[in-house]
Amino acid sequence: MCRWCSSAGADLAGTSRVKYPPNITLVKVMCSGRVDAQHVLQAFRSGADGVLVSGCHPGDCHYIKGNYSTLRRFELLKRMMRQLGIEDGRLRLEWISATEADKLKETVEQMVETVRGLGPLKLAREKTHAKA
Repeated sequence: MCRWCSSAGADLAGTSRVKYPPNITLVKVMCSGRVDAQHVLQAFRSGADGVLVSGCHPGDCHYIKGNYSTLRRFELLKRMMRQLGIEDGRLRLEWISATEADKLKETVEQMVETVRGLGPLKLAREKTHAKA
């Protein structure tokens, strides 16, 4: 979640007592444009069944073009996830502003339901061969 918009939307949801599923972990970054493929892959390797990248609406980025970088990177990331056998529904990009606590709630609920329907992520693990 971008620090300036989406994270502030999560704060608003909290102060407004908007309830959303508790089985998520929010990770704040300065800009959604800083989210890179390695961050997403690490989340999946660490046990996440889905990843939601969220930032300012296009044209509202605190860093001017950060969310446009996010969009370009996200399209490449989706292709890479497919090649790794990770279903499309496990990765999502959403623009959520600081005033959109209800949109955050709806987005998180939809994401949780989608991932629940897909079941736990089963990544192919590298087999290690012990030398005798």
